[in-house]
Amino acid sequence: MYAIVRAGGRQEKVSVGDTILINRVKGEAGDAVDLTPLLLVDGSTVTSDADKLAKVSIKAEVVGPAKGPKITIMKYKNKTGYKKRQGHRQPLTQVKITDISA
Repeated sequence: MYAIVRAGGRQEKVSVGDTILINRVKGEAGDAVDLTPLLLVDGSTVTSDADKLAKVSIKAEVVGPAKGPKITIMKYKNKTGYKKRQGHRQPLTQVKITDISA
């Protein structure tokens, strides 16, 4: 059984026991998080109806904070002596899927 969930503006394919990175959520390690299902696949049964998906719950446990890859931003204007370098690492949260119940 697996599900497609909405997690922080993106869609992720998850099953029980998977560990995924999502946009930062409030909570300490060990806290529970509920994810919104968009699609549920159980063997040959595919559920995409919104009324049936409202009864499905996908529970995840916060493992801890994480950081995304380093992104380098360079700004440069020709012939003016202007250049600027900036970096960014997106704060993320690592969560482990504990339960998918239909």
